[in-house]
Amino acid sequence: MTAPVVAGFDGSPESLAATEWAAHEARRRACPLDLLEAWPWPHRDVVGSEETYRHALDRLELRAQELRPLAGAGPVTSAIVSTDPAEALEAAGNSASLIVLGSRGLGAVRGFLVGSVSQEVLRRAGCPVVLVRAEPVESDGPVLVGLDLAHPMDDVLAYAFDAAARRGAPLRVVHVWSPPVASEYMALQAIGGLEGELSAVERKRFAELLDPWRERRPEVTVTADLIRGSASVALVDAAAEARLLVVGRRIRRTLIGAHLGPVAHATIHHVHCPVALVPHG
Repeated sequence: MTAPVVAGFDGSPESLAATEWAAHEARRRACPLDLLEAWPWPHRDVVGSEETYRHALDRLELRAQELRPLAGAGPVTSAIVSTDPAEALEAAGNSASLIVLGSRGLGAVRGFLVGSVSQEVLRRAGCPVVLVRAEPVESDGPVLVGLDLAHPMDDVLAYAFDAAARRGAPLRVVHVWSPPVASEYMALQAIGGLEGELSAVERKRFAELLDPWRERRPEVTVTADLIRGSASVALVDAAAEARLLVVGRRIRRTLIGAHLGPVAHATIHHVHCPVALVPHG
């Protein structure tokens, strides 16, 4: 059977939305749905903790029952794990097709308030991670994927084409480019010539990357856009009409820890639709 969709649950509105999205995704994939809640206390012998634990267990099982009609034929399981939430989700992700987490909206401001657990999972998980807002987003727009031609994108494209095919949705592929910084000091005529040459090169590379995927997945209607500007700004704007945004999750490890790249960071904070972050090399 296909690897399960794993959804984090803690009873919050964000996790309710995330688990509902995960149930629909499990149906689309014809795979199991695993609900996971991490118990924050290492022991249950503290006064009142056993009762609280039982309440959490009942709440989790109730959520599993609510989701079974949405999840299709695959089993829906639930478990409370006595460990750190990020560690529990990372471990579950080792055998999952994807992890689904909730993210809090910032009131009237379009964006995410990504908690510490989500940040840690994004840094450490080996499978795709989907972030879902608490407010339901109803859209019949395309699946949107942002590409960076400077890095391997096969895993990102595979996820995006698969997501579009499962939804019967068109796929919009966007690559954002900008001329070298030094070009701002060149004469206008030279800049025009340079940008024309650069855009032609980018278009050729873009087409070479997409053409094999068009042939491989002919059932998916694809539009491709090459945009000059800031990748973060362009993707946030383009995602306003999307039903799902797919971006690469390139992990950067430095002396002070692991950090997401700037485009992934911008999208998880400023995009309203669900965002799938797919690890790539």
